[in-house]
Amino acid sequence: MKVTKAEIVISAVSKKQYPGDMLPEIALAGRSNVGKSSFINKLINRKNLARTSSKPGKTQTLNFYKINDIFYFVDVPGYGYAKVSKKEKEKWGPMMEEYFLTRENLKAVLLITDLRHEPTKDDLRMYDFLKYNGLQVIIIGTKLDKIPKTKRAQHIKRTKQTFQMDSDDILIPFSSETGEGKEESWSVITKLINN
Repeated sequence: MKVTKAEIVISAVSKKQYPGDMLPEIALAGRSNVGKSSFINKLINRKNLARTSSKPGKTQTLNFYKINDIFYFVDVPGYGYAKVSKKEKEKWGPMMEEYFLTRENLKAVLLITDLRHEPTKDDLRMYDFLKYNGLQVIIIGTKLDKIPKTKRAQHIKRTKQTFQMDSDDILIPFSSETGEGKEESWSVITKLINN
């Protein structure tokens, strides 16, 4: 997909604030600092539409990015080790749950993980939660460029086994440095939003 227009429309904390145009939505979930913003920026060829930060826990709202006026990327708060107050984190749970469980035009969730490491307990919890609630999950394994070519297959296999992925689940190895996996990501996203 050639992206000619990309803008952040709203940072929402509840249903009342979600965009009302009901365009298809693709959510991005993952640990703090796993590369969600870099993934969005690489896909749309923009340096900093989605702000990347060296400080984990920057995203504290549901950020709706409208792409080409045809669909939204929805970046949800990262989980894991963010240096955020417990009170703040407790707000995220219900906010994310409300979004994942009530949003009718949510087509799929891209679960972003770091391919260099085994998926964490938090990754597995998120995957199980999404699958349990009947949401389509596509796993994006980032930082592919940091893994030697000879070891990539075993990293991919380990990720699939740790998640106990169904045979029809999709895992896309991805690098926001080299753009590997970009075409495949677009091809999957295009199918999802046209369904």
